Amino acid sequence: METELSKRLGATHAIFGFTPFPAVAAAITRAGGFGVLGAVRYTDPGDLARDLDWMQDHTEGLPYGVDVVMPARKTEAPDGGTLTEADVEAMIPEGHRRFVRDTLAEHGVPELADGEASGWRITGWMEQVARSQLDVAFDYPVRLLANALGSPPPDVVRRAHDHGVLVAALAGSARHARRHADAGIDIVVAQGYEAGGHTGEIGTMVLTPEVVDAVAPLPVLAAGGIGSGEQIAAGLALGAQGVWLGSLWLTTAEADLHSRALTRKLLAAGSGDTVRSRALTGKPARQLRTAWTDAWDDPDGPGTLPMPLQGLLVAEAVSRIQTYEVEPLLGTPVGQIVGRMTSERPVQQVFDDLTRGFERAVDRMNRIAKRSAS
Repeated sequence: METELSKRLGATHAIFGFTPFPAVAAAITRAGGFGVLGAVRYTDPGDLARDLDWMQDHTEGLPYGVDVVMPARKTEAPDGGTLTEADVEAMIPEGHRRFVRDTLAEHGVPELADGEASGWRITGWMEQVARSQLDVAFDYPVRLLANALGSPPPDVVRRAHDHGVLVAALAGSARHARRHADAGIDIVVAQGYEAGGHTGEIGTMVLTPEVVDAVAPLPVLAAGGIGSGEQIAAGLALGAQGVWLGSLWLTTAEADLHSRALTRKLLAAGSGDTVRSRALTGKPARQLRTAWTDAWDDPDGPGTLPMPLQGLLVAEAVSRIQTYEVEPLLGTPVGQIVGRMTSERPVQQVFDDLTRGFERAVDRMNRIAKRSAS
């Protein structure tokens, strides 16, 4: 499963695995893929440095990358200066705060204990936080920097290139992909509608070849709805030089969701149990459908706020829901591939299944090609 891009980055297989868990990212790299650690949850740069130190010790000198979230449009502070968390808090209407309180009270969600801080903050979506993450990441031998919300600012692209780091950006349309190419991006991730997290409205099967044609000769990774070796083969057949997988790793043995109830919900979910909702961040993101997403998507509700306001508004609520495992409200970003995630398995076992499935698909196509040629 080797391509020109995987060879360039030093990976045996053209499987790029995005995950918020260092143990999963390292295991993906050790299995021959390319682990990409999501940095958005690291509001303290010291925590990111700690986990990158750990990855250095557990990747055996093999390649890995980091994913940050830098919004394409910067939200300005009222005075035109640098936006702070306090500025964002001040922009949140009281009616939205009341809606959060009422929804939590309806489901009997307890308050956090005294002194227990919210464990889920969305300040990582703010540009200055992402820049502090980059200050840490560039001290390590990362091979790839990915941005989940479009092209990073030009100075960030230049800085990555100065460090010998390739830059990837996710795109939900050929138009977005061309913008990335114009911005000097090295790799475009064509993320289809089926994917977990922030997605556009075009399916992977349609989107991938459109993006390949739009940005040639830049390499493209196919993403969204891919969870088997056969689907990887389909992505490569459409012109991609690899695949970008995220949801599939959530139920691996190395993942640390901090909630057995959430793991059970993921294992029991079918491919129709997700929804694109703005409930979590203010931008459409595919996630498990829950009473929480239903409440925010109800036309009788107040509606969601734009990023980053929505994320900061719901941060403490999400922490309370997760801490007390309030199952009707408990969810996570995940793609439609969740229907294939039916058991907890080590990353290596998932990789073994992916490579076997890829080989089966290639053998099948070779037999068809031989029959056609005879």
